[in-house]
Amino acid sequence: MPPPVARWLLLIHQIPPRPAYLRVKVGRRLQALGAAAVKNSVYVLPRSDQALEDFQWVRRAVIEGGGDATVCEARFVEGLTDAALESIFDGARDADYAALDEEARALKALASRRARARNPDLAPTLAALARLRKRVGEVAAIDFFGAEGRRAVERTLAAIEAAVRPPEPEEAARATGDTRGRTWVTRSGVQVDRIGSAWLIRRFIDPDARFELVPGHQPPPTPGALRFDMFEGDFTHEGDECTFEVLRRRFKLSDAPLRHIAEIVHDIDLKDEKFGRPEAPGVGLLLAGIAMRHPEDEARLREGAAIFESLYSAFKGKR
Repeated sequence: MPPPVARWLLLIHQIPPRPAYLRVKVGRRLQALGAAAVKNSVYVLPRSDQALEDFQWVRRAVIEGGGDATVCEARFVEGLTDAALESIFDGARDADYAALDEEARALKALASRRARARNPDLAPTLAALARLRKRVGEVAAIDFFGAEGRRAVERTLAAIEAAVRPPEPEEAARATGDTRGRTWVTRSGVQVDRIGSAWLIRRFIDPDARFELVPGHQPPPTPGALRFDMFEGDFTHEGDECTFEVLRRRFKLSDAPLRHIAEIVHDIDLKDEKFGRPEAPGVGLLLAGIAMRHPEDEARLREGAAIFESLYSAFKGKR
């Protein structure tokens, strides 16, 4: 019978009193990692390759500072249970989310007052909203078990955005029609928004979609083709939304992982840090690398689709 799998990693350290900054440095690093203190100088993270690497770097910093540290896998048998440990992590993240929600509620009240002004200057509100979204993303990155507090702050942020976003034109709500087995046309030289939109179309809108890539603003070679991310296209930028966001809204794709991906695509494509997604720089770098490696659009779409599918799986896997 195989031994039970260890669910946790422990870092056990001894830090000398001098230099004084070492304890502060290590403490801040452990806090940034989302590690939970279960005993004095004993910290725990859910077991993963990334957590192991993170703890190894902390251990190196402790040893280089003249202290001692050990990293080990653990399975709790008596006393502290797995459920109790999960509650410790959730409690810490709920406290983080509650602090952010308090700030968000204050911003919401300010945004409502500004929105009622005759000529409101919404730029400060949008900038503050982007900063809050970025901080929520940072907390979410160490929210290992899906703390309930995130829902409240996300609702408040959505309310702020609704208060400062101008009403959508009637045209935006027009019917999408029959889109099964259609030809979809976009500009050649695809980058992040077109790569992501093509994945979204074939994955959730039209599994039998055929893509045609044309230079510049040429008309589609196939009669009746649907144009996306093109000038005067059927699905393209509207207001401050990128094409991925427009497709998601028009086809009523309310899946939460798709919302996260739409925010990432927006931040990369429009470069306004509206959502402050911490994943955006990394995803943008990966897609830029694909474009540099492949001059052919078909290869960009194929490899880019794998990136977006992996992102979707990662967000779907979080509770």
